[in-house]
Amino acid sequence: MSDQYTISLPDGSTREMAAGSTPADVALAIGPGLAKAALAARIDGELVDLTRPFTGDASLALVTSRDEADALELARHDFAHVLAEAVQALFPGTQITFGPSTDDGFYYDVMAPAGREPFSMDDLPAIEEAMRGIIRADKPLRREVWSRQALIDKWTRDGESFKAEWARELPEGEELSVYWSGDDWLDMCRGPHLPSTGKLDPAAFKLMRVAGAYWRGDQKNAQLTRIYGTGWLNKKQLDAHLTRLEEAAKRDHRKLGAEMDLFHLQSEAHGSVFWHPKGYLIWRTLEAYMRRRLDGAGYVEVKTPQVMDAKQWEQSGHWGKYRENMFVIPDEVPNTEDADGSGGPLISGEADWMALKPMNCPAHVLIYRQGIKSYRDLPLRMAEFGCCHRNEAHGALHGIMRVRQFTQDDAHIFVRADQLVEEVRAFCDLLDLVYKDLGFADYAIKLALRPEQRFGSDEMWDWSEASLRDAVAATGRATAEFGWEELPGEGAFYAPKLEFHLTDAIGRTWQCGTLQTDTVLPERLDASYIGEDGERHRPVMLHRAILGTFERFIGIMIEHYAGKLPVWLAPVQAVVATIVSDADGYAAQVTAQLVAAGIRVESDIRNEKINYKVRDHSLKKVPHLLVVGKREAEEGTVALRTLGAEHQKVMPLVEAIALLRAEATPPDLR
Repeated sequence: MSDQYTISLPDGSTREMAAGSTPADVALAIGPGLAKAALAARIDGELVDLTRPFTGDASLALVTSRDEADALELARHDFAHVLAEAVQALFPGTQITFGPSTDDGFYYDVMAPAGREPFSMDDLPAIEEAMRGIIRADKPLRREVWSRQALIDKWTRDGESFKAEWARELPEGEELSVYWSGDDWLDMCRGPHLPSTGKLDPAAFKLMRVAGAYWRGDQKNAQLTRIYGTGWLNKKQLDAHLTRLEEAAKRDHRKLGAEMDLFHLQSEAHGSVFWHPKGYLIWRTLEAYMRRRLDGAGYVEVKTPQVMDAKQWEQSGHWGKYRENMFVIPDEVPNTEDADGSGGPLISGEADWMALKPMNCPAHVLIYRQGIKSYRDLPLRMAEFGCCHRNEAHGALHGIMRVRQFTQDDAHIFVRADQLVEEVRAFCDLLDLVYKDLGFADYAIKLALRPEQRFGSDEMWDWSEASLRDAVAATGRATAEFGWEELPGEGAFYAPKLEFHLTDAIGRTWQCGTLQTDTVLPERLDASYIGEDGERHRPVMLHRAILGTFERFIGIMIEHYAGKLPVWLAPVQAVVATIVSDADGYAAQVTAQLVAAGIRVESDIRNEKINYKVRDHSLKKVPHLLVVGKREAEEGTVALRTLGAEHQKVMPLVEAIALLRAEATPPDLR
């Protein structure tokens, strides 16, 4: 073995380092400033501790706080371990399990000592202070490799039953690492970690909440307490995150939905939305807009059954790959002998099975197969605002953002292979137009690649992935400006997919639009066309959506606009409010003229002060309030108050109607 290793650095230079040296040694050799700033390293692309020795010639990139993604991952991982150490220091006898980092922080699952109530929000301030003490102590974080049996013995001796159970299941012969925090606390972990707890900023984290959690996610197991925190690189980042959370709470679509009387949810229909008249007006307006855009883009609209035989889902592949997410139905009349069920089982268990459709694609293939298709018939763009059902876990449901019953703005485009690039370009252009019309000019495009479990040959996947990659490049959107990124393993079981992630007003991203290139389903369901050569060929099937689902997209829009929807989408576009009862007659005339102009308007002639009416309609997010009194009635004017504006404008009624009519016109009709 050589006594020297050649270490290649990102700037193209190299360093000759002695065997046994580490990235920390390289950082020190370059300069004391870098040695102090270094947090971890990437050796041949793998993120490792600064103290991990080189094993041969390698490429090296030192990680500092400027490498924000890596630095945040490391910091959040360490905050989780510091949390576990603090809890055990404060409450001896606490058992620890595991604690990963999350998208904005970390959590750790723990079990309170015997005889103590589970941890609560009241415990968090003391735990936070103990964590800060551990951070200020600047305890070194040191890696060791242990044997499986040594781990089992350690956890058993310490009364850590959960850790001991996990250690017993680890494979023999695998390199098992633990990390010491100083010389008095350790946890088993793959790492990597920061060099010491002092690399964390004690002012850059906050414990947020506690929740119940089951050991290993199984409700049959012991219940633990999950302590959640948010962690950042510095206090400025933490403060910005807490401000975003505060703003997000103000924008919560569930809160605004109630204030604006748009919808509600209740336990009698878990995961399904009860749309109120005003909420459904938003839906209808959005649906009408989307239908006009699809008509203009050459789509034909269809409607397919809600329930189909299980055999169809078996043939498509969904029964084997997706059945746990489907609502299945026995194809028989249930037992009706008596109301209390004592006459026997409700169903026999012998009937054939049917299922509520979780997606529309197999049914669209069945429509496509009606009649012989020629190469001249393609592309065929088949759209459906299809109501679907998916059996989501109760705990995963979230307002109208994640539901069990939803309506997709779904479409399937059947194309010849030579038409694919042009169809993807046309779809990207259509999606771009819709997103900008709806107020989302900022979005990113990702390519989700083949998952481990999939249908189809490697050659098919190679072609499908390359086709999407080339098609987006042909549109000029496979660039950093559009956030282009490839996501290994995240495609569907039958096709790779493009994902369109839009960014809302407070910087959150939402994956909405999708486009998938599928050659599997046409094969499985025997879709074909007659080519120019007179032979049968398989079409390529493009699965695509722009909004994703109406429910979720409306929820996103409510939060993006904080309820202040564009006038053309607002369920009530204007309210005519009187100052005095003498103006009631004029208010009725103004309301009638607004209705005649196509404005969604209400009148408010309640015997209330005008300031009360202004506050009330502002809370309901009405875009325009037209205030009328005796003077306005005499002069034929209105005092126009626009939501969010500081001052009202007095103008002739005809001018106000023209202004509102322009704003109330959907963008595709202007």
